[in-house]
Amino acid sequence: MESKQPEWPLEAQRQAKELHAQLSINDQNWHQLKGDADHRAAELLAAALVQLLQGGKRSDVEALTDQGLRWIRRELKAPGCGRK
Repeated sequence: MESKQPEWPLEAQRQAKELHAQLSINDQNWHQLKGDADHRAAELLAAALVQLLQGGKRSDVEALTDQGLRWIRRELKAPGCGRK
């Protein structure tokens, strides 16, 4: 028996997407934020929330959440950018 996917309010989905967009690290702020573990964690946890609310794969939600928790625990560090 397949479980029914919950129907989330569209406004909650929109707000989650907006939060993720505000927290996302991009080309313009990569060097400033790449080592900020709390910011990295927040970005990943927001992405997990978006995936959950949009019916994404459970494995993707879990992977994003796990990686966010690893940043919170300071188990991850930012890689170099490869620029010289």
